[in-house]
Amino acid sequence: MITVLIERHIAPGMASTYNNFARKMLQATVSAPGFISGESLHGLEDQNVRYILIKMQSRENWTNWLASAERRQVVSLLSSILVLPEKITLLSHGS
Repeated sequence: MITVLIERHIAPGMASTYNNFARKMLQATVSAPGFISGESLHGLEDQNVRYILIKMQSRENWTNWLASAERRQVVSLLSSILVLPEKITLLSHGS
């Protein structure tokens, strides 16, 4: 199992727009092969920084989802309200 941490910095005043896109993204991700769970968080200091934690069965499942046309389509809509490109970090449990 892997955990994927996605960090997004959204433009000020775009929280409701982001939330709509994030819901669409989560709905699409849930149907991805290997999806286990997902969680959306925001920074306490800066509400415009959003973090998504996704658990997938394998790195291969994540790589396939990352390259999918469905994800690229939703992310392309989202990119217009980001002030920085999203940052993706892959994490594993144990040593």
